[in-house]
Amino acid sequence: MAKKKKRGGMSLLALVLLVILTVLIGFLTTEYFYLKEKYAGAAVAYSREQIRDLDMDSTEYKLVKLFYTDEQLENIRDNTVSVDETAQNPAGTGNPEKDIEIIPVYGSTYEGYMMLVHNPSDISVAVNPYLGSGAAAPSLDEYVSMYHALGGINGGGFQDDGGHGNGSIPQGIVIHEGKLVYGNPNTYLGMVGITKDGKLFCANATGNECLEWGIQEAVTFGPVFINNYQVVFKEGTDNLGMLNPRTAIGQRSDGTFMLLVIDGRGPTSFGALYEDVIKIFQANDAVNAANLDGGNSSAMIYDGEYVNTPVSMYGSRNLPTVFLVKGDN
Repeated sequence: MAKKKKRGGMSLLALVLLVILTVLIGFLTTEYFYLKEKYAGAAVAYSREQIRDLDMDSTEYKLVKLFYTDEQLENIRDNTVSVDETAQNPAGTGNPEKDIEIIPVYGSTYEGYMMLVHNPSDISVAVNPYLGSGAAAPSLDEYVSMYHALGGINGGGFQDDGGHGNGSIPQGIVIHEGKLVYGNPNTYLGMVGITKDGKLFCANATGNECLEWGIQEAVTFGPVFINNYQVVFKEGTDNLGMLNPRTAIGQRSDGTFMLLVIDGRGPTSFGALYEDVIKIFQANDAVNAANLDGGNSSAMIYDGEYVNTPVSMYGSRNLPTVFLVKGDN
């Protein structure tokens, strides 16, 4: 009688083990990509906020180390970054001017950039050349081109009914080259400007007072954050506590100007509060600092490129005033 041949194929036990292994691999793969998206995904500000909330002894924190080095995690938790040559110039074109640096800044809800201009004489203010005509003001990149500047940020506010303002009507007062060029000189407003000797001026004052004090350039906005190292901003008055794109300016005791732009309303940066901006300036030893127009107007250009990501997909809005770096105006 012929012997029966054994059936080939996988045993039931092997099949069960294969199914279990397949399910386990699928689960681990799904969990890996979930954790990666949560802690190292496109929403950078959200990811960093989640990391800061983790207990360092937790299993999840140990898993986060799959995506970061120990140094990177330390920087995230401490709200600091290691600045290298690439970070100083996001455009990647090389920094031709040793007296200008660009450093990234970030917190739990925001990302931005600070331009350090070590020579105060490199800062100037440009004003809409069509002021008073009703014609649209230039955008930041147009100002930079017009005055052959190395870079710049947006400046004072403007009438913007329904978000359709064209920068032709500034908010409050504008002083340029030591003269009042727009506004009522007797109106008491928040003023941000530059003195004859290159010092940042930020205070509530009238146009006439600014002229008497020898202010050469001034735009209207605020609030003032820091005066003579002291925080003068009252907490709780930050646009009802809303996160927004921000632009601000400060100065150190050695004369270095600090031009700050923070992105907002995006997946990688929700925006910042005034209190966040104050902490950034305090960490950078600001003697004086004040807020400039933010929101859709926030923009920074350096070496022909936008450093930050403006809210508008078309770049800078039309602006009545801007602060320029190394311009010939």
